[in-house]
Amino acid sequence: MSHNTIGHLFRVTTWGESHGPAIGCVVDGCPPGIPLVEADLQQYLDKRRPGTSRFTTQRKEPDEVRILSGVFSDDASRQVTTGTSIALHIDNVDQRSKDYGDIKDKFRPGHADLTYWQKYGIRDYRGGGRSSARETAMRVAAGGVARKVLDGVTIRGALVEMGGLPVDRSRWNWGEVDNNPFFCPDAAKVDEWTTALDSARKAGSSLGAIIEVVAEGVPSGWGAPIYGKLDQDLASAMMSINAVKGVEIGDGFETARLRGEDNADEMRIGNDGKPRFLSNHAGGILGGISTGQSIVVRFAVKPTSSLLIPRRTIDRHGNETEILTKGRHDPCVGIRAVPVGEAMMAITLADHLLRHRAQCG
Repeated sequence: MSHNTIGHLFRVTTWGESHGPAIGCVVDGCPPGIPLVEADLQQYLDKRRPGTSRFTTQRKEPDEVRILSGVFSDDASRQVTTGTSIALHIDNVDQRSKDYGDIKDKFRPGHADLTYWQKYGIRDYRGGGRSSARETAMRVAAGGVARKVLDGVTIRGALVEMGGLPVDRSRWNWGEVDNNPFFCPDAAKVDEWTTALDSARKAGSSLGAIIEVVAEGVPSGWGAPIYGKLDQDLASAMMSINAVKGVEIGDGFETARLRGEDNADEMRIGNDGKPRFLSNHAGGILGGISTGQSIVVRFAVKPTSSLLIPRRTIDRHGNETEILTKGRHDPCVGIRAVPVGEAMMAITLADHLLRHRAQCG
């Protein structure tokens, strides 16, 4: 299977399957001399870790990351990157492959089961193998490395809509995101989402979600015209996340409903002599290049395809049949996609930081 790598100068290659012995990644291009210990990465993995509430899969994975290479210390209090490949490793400890025995010959509607079979003529039915969201744990670990490269840049994500129920942006509070199991910035929305998700879970169904990721502190100038656009690469990075079916930058599709004068981000000169924008419909990127404003990306995550509600399907022998999926699954996979989206933002920005330095110093 090809295409397991993202990035140009800051490159991340992931490996492993959902029910294999371990998952891992190799990070290439990290500059030397950056302090890096496992705790720097673990804090983000703990946000994505399964089994942290009744609203996520009850698979019990501690997701303890190990740094196998790419760091050195001759002083126990200071371990830094060496500029060589950083290898990261996480053991899988709670696989239950027997849960998938009933569907090993069937294809889940809305899932990659069918297309993997059509392309490769073989698929790992145990949790979806390589198509499982289990792989995203390594993206989060690599994203932790990227954040160390991005000194001065703050990346935060939030779940802004679940099951068609959006947050009230007038009540947006970043401080609330870590106070509830949904990464929700609107405290008043938590009870409504709880009721909706409990209802879907008890019915054997699932809900979709929309996630917003914001990067602050990105200077102007990152990105390149035509085929190296920052928003192009961010869209690609977010679309690479499992179950994502749509991405928008800034106001995205809403800009098509605005008049030109309303969409224009007007400018003045700030006290520091730099451009000061009066709005941010563009999401911090113009012509593929960062403006110095906050970079705003949203992506839509479809409902989980593993359902306890019977659905019509076919099997690999060409028979028409029905399928329902037992086992442990996220009733809304979008919840744990929040730290994954943050990681993909970090990986993409780190790559563009290094590309900008290479060309412009």
